[in-house]
Amino acid sequence: MTGVRGVFTEAAAVVQAVRDLRRAGFQDITVFLPVPDPAVLAVLDGRPSPVRLWTLVGALLGGLSGFVLTIGTSLQWPIPTGAKPIVSIPPFIIIAFELTILLGALGTLVGFLVHSRLPRRAVSTTYDPRVAEDCFGVFVQCPVSGQPVVQAILQNAGVEEVQLEAP
Repeated sequence: MTGVRGVFTEAAAVVQAVRDLRRAGFQDITVFLPVPDPAVLAVLDGRPSPVRLWTLVGALLGGLSGFVLTIGTSLQWPIPTGAKPIVSIPPFIIIAFELTILLGALGTLVGFLVHSRLPRRAVSTTYDPRVAEDCFGVFVQCPVSGQPVVQAILQNAGVEEVQLEAP
């Protein structure tokens, strides 16, 4: 990947750098945090996770399959009991609820694995091991012609170290 990687020691400097980079027109910004910081997360304007859609689809399919399973079984092998109807919804709600929870959880797991691109065999070159301890990392993907501009913005924000990534 072509871009610029910067390592910061302060979260306020990361916030300033991301704001300046956005004003300069750079949109492909990746930030690495040692701990969640509300100020940095607010400036990133992250979109909601798509994993929640996998959960919703799994839950809807689970509820639907719970009702289809129980109603289909009752109609295929009816057991008449007194004057009670063969298809009675209240007892079927329990099975539908259980399958809603089960398939919703499995959908969440599958969505998480799909969107996090696991398993990943190669380590990203944009990652700096120091961000797991006490530093903040910013990687801006940009063409070689934009690297000096990004480097200047990061240095004005108070970066500790800047590295240029070439293909």
